Amino acid sequence: MINYTWKVTDLYTQTIDGKEDYVVLAHCETIGVDGEFTASVPNVIQFSTEEVTNFIPYADLTEELIVGWIKEVLTEEGVLAIEESIANQIDTEKNPPVSPEITPLPWS
Repeated sequence: MINYTWKVTDLYTQTIDGKEDYVVLAHCETIGVDGEFTASVPNVIQFSTEEVTNFIPYADLTEELIVGWIKEVLTEEGVLAIEESIANQIDTEKNPPVSPEITPLPWS
């Protein structure tokens, strides 16, 4: 079973509608771990600045809150696609594809 962790690695802010440090961009990484196998997918998520509602001061933000925003932007379909990509990477690590070998010609 793969355990997924979503980590925020960077936040970019701007002053929007007089609100300082409004988060406009987040860099994140989704990491999947299955026993000794690990894979990850980096992402950059842009947040809407069209309407500033429910503003939370920067000092009050938590990683859990930002990850929630990221997943909301990605939608359930996007989250599943990222986790599926990680699962495929781990499966490839567990079961590496068999590479064909050059075999000498039988008539040589």
